[in-house]
Amino acid sequence: MTRTVHVIGAGLAGLACALRLSGEGRRVALYEAARMAGGRCRSYHDPSLDLVIDNGNHLLLSGNGAALDYARRIGAMGELVGPKDCVFDFLDTRNGERWRLRPNASRLPWWIFVADRRVPGSSPGDYLGALGLLRAKRGATIGEAMDCSGLLYERLWGPVLLSALNMDPREASAELAGAVLRETLGAGGAACRPLAPRRGLGAAFIEPALATLAAAGVTPRYGARLRAIEFSGERAVALDFGEERVALGDDDAITLAVPPWTAQELLPEIVAPDDFRGIVNAHFKIAPPPGQPPLIGMIGSLTEWLFAFGDRLSVTISGADRLMDEPRESLAERIWTEVAAATGLPRALPPWQIVKEKRATFAATPAQQRRRPDAATRWRNLFLAGDWTATGLPATIEGAIRSGDRAAALVTRM
Repeated sequence: MTRTVHVIGAGLAGLACALRLSGEGRRVALYEAARMAGGRCRSYHDPSLDLVIDNGNHLLLSGNGAALDYARRIGAMGELVGPKDCVFDFLDTRNGERWRLRPNASRLPWWIFVADRRVPGSSPGDYLGALGLLRAKRGATIGEAMDCSGLLYERLWGPVLLSALNMDPREASAELAGAVLRETLGAGGAACRPLAPRRGLGAAFIEPALATLAAAGVTPRYGARLRAIEFSGERAVALDFGEERVALGDDDAITLAVPPWTAQELLPEIVAPDDFRGIVNAHFKIAPPPGQPPLIGMIGSLTEWLFAFGDRLSVTISGADRLMDEPRESLAERIWTEVAAATGLPRALPPWQIVKEKRATFAATPAQQRRRPDAATRWRNLFLAGDWTATGLPATIEGAIRSGDRAAALVTRM
């Protein structure tokens, strides 16, 4: 049996791996280069707002099996809230039209035949176009697999695929889009019920995980940046943290749960995604108006998804590379003008914060999809984890947790 597993990185992938292994009674050493756990899934106190906010808004669906299992194991299911049934609110900002998409729970999609459950102006036959994603050839783009035009694409497929893949869907991988569709709408409305962290990502995914690990005797070592890995033959034999060298025993293993660019610095011979896309999130310190939906998709505007929390409104804009150089003040003003119009709140700009993640996800193109490595490496005691590895999904919370679970399973089989 493996003696000690050294997990490098305390983002979701690393935490998931550490939780699995410690839950099996294995000794785990957890290292994190930053001063806090969570990686791109974290909450922090923002002094300009005097609020705890997330670095980015994340939405789960009831069909995200690995993420929900993770939440159950750390006792955090109560932190994820959403409607009893599958329902998504939308607003077309160009004409003010609002509607609710309401897929039925079963796999048989009879909802597309009910006018007030589907997108206004669409017909049942329009929805068949997405079947091309399920039959797409490996290496095809969404633009090659389905018609990326028309009312239904503008009001449903385009916004949903943009948020799932974080890039222009026309150029994105049809294979990844098909995987998303297969596990969500393709599995029926029961798999599409939206779930959001009621008190933020930290309270839902990070703090309970750290508490669970602490109870198992695992405490992350923060500020521990791995400088190099030493190898001998088919094994990793030591970890170099600069001021400290950690020698590995014959039965020790490593899970490298770091960003792809860090993994390539440590393991130059591996192939990993090297093209990335940004996300912009805007947070406004203002209470949502009465009756505001917890989530609303906004069509025809810079704002794409509007989240309502008890103490703030938050906006997510995917595929946001074009906005990275725009001044934060003008960006906040542009977004708030749209949010105020959508909610009926005063147009005066409330306290705000803009969070730009330049390398939020790998670019979900067919070319980048081919660069995603498997969890196993040529070294028999070294494994990879992260949403950028070959999970079969885009860069998501679900994919990150699956990757950690997969790495843990490979360690167990050593």
